[in-house]
Order: sequence, then C-alpha cells, then structure tokens
Amino acid sequence: MTDIRKTILAHTKKILIKIGSAVLTGADGIDLKIVDALVKEMSALVHRGYSVVLVTSGAIASGKHRLNITGKLKSIPEKQAAAAVGQGRLMHVYSKSFEKNGVYVAQILLTLSDLTDRQRFLNIRNTLSTLMEWKVMPIINENDSVAVDEIKFGDNDNLAAMIANIVEADLFINLTNTAGLYDSNPAESKKARFIGLVSEFTDEIEAIATAETSTVGTGGMKSKVLAAKKVTAIGIPCIIAPGKKKNILNDILDGKEIGTLFLPMADRLNSKKYWIAFTLRSQGKLVVDDGACKALLEKGKSLLPSGIIDVEGDFALGDPVSCVDRTGTAIAKGLVNFSSAEIRKIMGLKTAKIEQVLGHKDYEEVIHRDNLAVTRQSRKNKI
Repeated sequence: MTDIRKTILAHTKKILIKIGSAVLTGADGIDLKIVDALVKEMSALVHRGYSVVLVTSGAIASGKHRLNITGKLKSIPEKQAAAAVGQGRLMHVYSKSFEKNGVYVAQILLTLSDLTDRQRFLNIRNTLSTLMEWKVMPIINENDSVAVDEIKFGDNDNLAAMIANIVEADLFINLTNTAGLYDSNPAESKKARFIGLVSEFTDEIEAIATAETSTVGTGGMKSKVLAAKKVTAIGIPCIIAPGKKKNILNDILDGKEIGTLFLPMADRLNSKKYWIAFTLRSQGKLVVDDGACKALLEKGKSLLPSGIIDVEGDFALGDPVSCVDRTGTAIAKGLVNFSSAEIRKIMGLKTAKIEQVLGHKDYEEVIHRDNLAVTRQSRKNKI
C-alpha cells in the first residue's frame, strides 16, 4: 500500500459506489454473477462498519433485454419506457442478492429538480443519513421513466458525484468496464499508457478522456473524469476501477494499486458552494474583466458591478449565473442579487452609483462571496 492510499483509507468510513451499465450487463441483460459478487463485497463492507451508498445504472439495459431491443435507444420516450420495464427487475435482483447477505435495501429514484431545490436537497440528505445509520443500503438511480432533458442529470456519473456531496462521502469508487484512465483510448491504440494517479486536474487530463460509450452506457470515460473533478473539488478522493475484477472492492479498501486514483483538492468547496457550482444549472453569464477575475480567483472577493463588462441571457434575482473571463472561460458560478436587466444598467459602475441608477440598493454586490463558487482555479492536492 502506498502512503497516499494509506492516508486516504485511514480516514474512510463513508463510501459512495457507482456501478455502470457496462459492468452490470451480460447475455441475460443483468449479469447475475457480477451483481452477486459485488453485492457480497458491499455487504461485507457494511458488516465491517462502513457506511455505503450505491448509485447504479442498468435499468434501461435491463428493460432493453426484456423487450429484446438491440443497439442504442434514440428517443427519450423509448429510454423512459425501457427504464420503466427494467427498473423493477433491477431492484428485485439487488434486493434478493443483498438479502442473502443480511442487508436490507432502499430504492431512491431522483431527478435533477430534486436536488436543485435546496429544501428537497436537505431532505434527501437526511433520509440517506438515516438509512445509513440503520445499516440499510440506499440504492439510487435516476428516475429515467419521468425525467426529461431539463431535469436529467445527464448520466449516472454526474448523479453519483452529486450524491457523494450530499452524503459527504470519504471515498468515491466508480466501477466501470476499463482498468481506469489512459492517455488515449486503449481500444484504439496499443500504445495507450495507463494513468494510475491524478494529483491535479489540468486541461490535458480532461482532454484525453473520450465520450465514447458502449451500447448500454452513457457518457464514457469523459463523464467519469468530470465526475472525479467534481468530487475532488469538495475534498473527496475518487478511484475509477474495473468493476468486473474479482474482489475489486476488497482490493481497493486493502490499499492495492488498482484503478486510477484522483486526489482531493486542498482548496475544497463547502457543501453549499458545491451545490451552486455543480448541481444548479446556469441561467445566464456575466463576462468579467481581468481585475474581477483576479479578485474572484485569487482574493476570494465578491463580484461587484464595476468588474462586469457584459451580460448574456435573461435571469432573475437569486438565479444561478456563470462568471466567465474575456475569452469565455468559466471561472465561477453564483446566485445573483440583481436581475439581468438591472445588471445591464449598473455594469461597469461603482457601487455608489447603484441607487442612483436603479432607484434602490438592496445589495452592493452582484454576487456575494458566500453565494459564489469558484469553478476554475489552480489547486494543489491535500494529500
């Protein structure tokens, strides 16, 4: 065991495990042997005192098999119908397998709107906390049968990253059908080099991950790397590992050098700022000048009207809005204290001019630092 893994595992008590469709599926739709093997390992972790939360894919793949559908589904109604058919079978398989290992399960189906509403977000956190206290295994999936584009997470990697924040996980294990991250697609190049450790997110790391998927999955390695980026931003280490490898979870928790380890960042976001940065969807953009960029990125300041040079989109007071630099690169996201129409009137002005222009001044800041999450900055890992 390396010192890095030893340090991480010494503080690990709460684990978020995500299992992808490519791991779960086989000739019979759901690979029952794989499910039983992984459930046996997860149950052992629960009995050893770990708190474990499972985010699982597989409902659509299970439904497709039951309906004898091959290839990818193209329309949302087709995916929703397949999920409606497959979700019940998926949960039945999990429930039966966990029961054999002395663990009860609880099904939780979510849409993005369940997490963007702050009160519902906190309610979900409380429910998950209670289930873990009871040693019940929460099994979470996107509610594919009702979700539409506006309320979809995009993929279960993104959902898992959000749940990791909700439960304040100590470790995020993302089980997939590859050994981990490579510097190029190993299916296309024999020269692809395996990357065992990512200590800092760079443009190069994001660029090498492809979005290519199997016929049963979505997002590909790119979505897994982006999920790792999100959880490490809140201080949670992430391991992308091969889900079909025998004893994979035991080996990871024993500190063996398996999969790609993404180290957590030192300058971590708190839960509320993570929620703003990665759960809420931006309703517009504020283009800020170089001085404002420096104030946000390096000094932890609020965004004032004087630093804004352009406004994109129409949004209301309290909406989440992205802050971008002159090149269009996103640097932060926050909840605005003024509408887009009001910001267009006061941008570039000193705060003393706000009341003169608008006739009122409820706030001096366009986005207060307490409601602003920096999404692009140079961070060192904390291990």
